Amino acid sequence: MAWSTPAALAAKAATATIPIVMVSGDPVGTGLVSSLARPGGNITGFVILVPDLSAKQVQLLVDVIPQIRSVGIVRNPSNPAVTSALREAENAIRGLGLEFHPVDAQLPAEFENAFARLSAEGVKGVVVAPDPSVIEHRSMIAAIAQKTRLPTMFQRRENVAAGGLMSYGPDLPDELRQAAFYVDRILKGTKPSDLPVQQATKIELVINLKTAKALGLTIPPTLLGLADEVIE
Repeated sequence: MAWSTPAALAAKAATATIPIVMVSGDPVGTGLVSSLARPGGNITGFVILVPDLSAKQVQLLVDVIPQIRSVGIVRNPSNPAVTSALREAENAIRGLGLEFHPVDAQLPAEFENAFARLSAEGVKGVVVAPDPSVIEHRSMIAAIAQKTRLPTMFQRRENVAAGGLMSYGPDLPDELRQAAFYVDRILKGTKPSDLPVQQATKIELVINLKTAKALGLTIPPTLLGLADEVIE
């Protein structure tokens, strides 16, 4: 069982025979499987990056900050799955006539420097690309975003529960539970190559009103009505 693209790639490098159930982003683009319908080899699992997800995140951020002119993107450059998400986000930002400022971060000090740099560049909102480090350091990242007064969009609910402003993306615990069923089927004799890689179908919008108030933001009522969860 491997969660995240780097973990799945490491597992693939270690064995070509032991079954691997991955929960990752862009498994075709990163070479984990040959296709979603027919993964081939010893790897199958679930995709947690769905098409147009990054574009929707950018649009939601603009809905909250209509006066925004520049958007920051925080990414972990060592995670190969970030490439497609970053490309989508940049295309969405350009399509709205906005500027974008990508910065790299994976370690605590790097996140501190990334947000400080974005704040100095006049960025008014930030999209954080999904990565295990973003969940690992979620409380610290939320605190930094509030300190620099940068409204921030994440992919995981866990980041909003820790104090981030908004998240839009798949329910990670739900994906992991589904992966456990694949593990069960493989242990009972099903070949990984016979199990298609499935894309996330449950996408959630989570908003932290307490954080919005701290940042001096008013969340539009229509957006609150669309939210799957509102944290007060």
